[in-house]
Amino acid sequence: MIKNAQPTPDQLHVETAQGYARLKIPPPLIYAGLLVSGMLLNLVWPVKLLPTTIALIMGGVIALLSFTLRSSAFRALRRSQTSVNPYRPTTAIVTQGPYRFTRNPIYLSLAVLYAGLAVMANALWSLLLLLAVMLIIHYAVILPEERYLEQKFGEEYRSYKAKVRRWL
Repeated sequence: MIKNAQPTPDQLHVETAQGYARLKIPPPLIYAGLLVSGMLLNLVWPVKLLPTTIALIMGGVIALLSFTLRSSAFRALRRSQTSVNPYRPTTAIVTQGPYRFTRNPIYLSLAVLYAGLAVMANALWSLLLLLAVMLIIHYAVILPEERYLEQKFGEEYRSYKAKVRRWL
């Protein structure tokens, strides 16, 4: 019998007895793994998106936007005295800063950084793989985290979820 080589969402994420969502694979590694895979594909089958100078400038601006979003999200988490670390319990539903507009500003910032780096590298394959990254993050990370937050915070989280979009 051949086992499926692709991890299922349940293999990537675990609910723990400690009362927090614990991920088997840290989300930044999911983004990095597929970004590097796309760049390697681009070395084998190069597809140039833009002239090099434009790609560097445009990608750099996009990447800088991701750092702004991430920094703002980290500040909001610190103000609410809850951990950025997904391996620690969530102690509060954060609704200020970028959390007013998106429930997942850190994952969104990682996607924006990924896009910026892919554009800077002029790597079409990496950009195409961003869709796969987003699907993996959605099903293997975000949905289980949302289940955890609903179990922990109940109506408070459901109300927040009804008001604020998952991505944008």
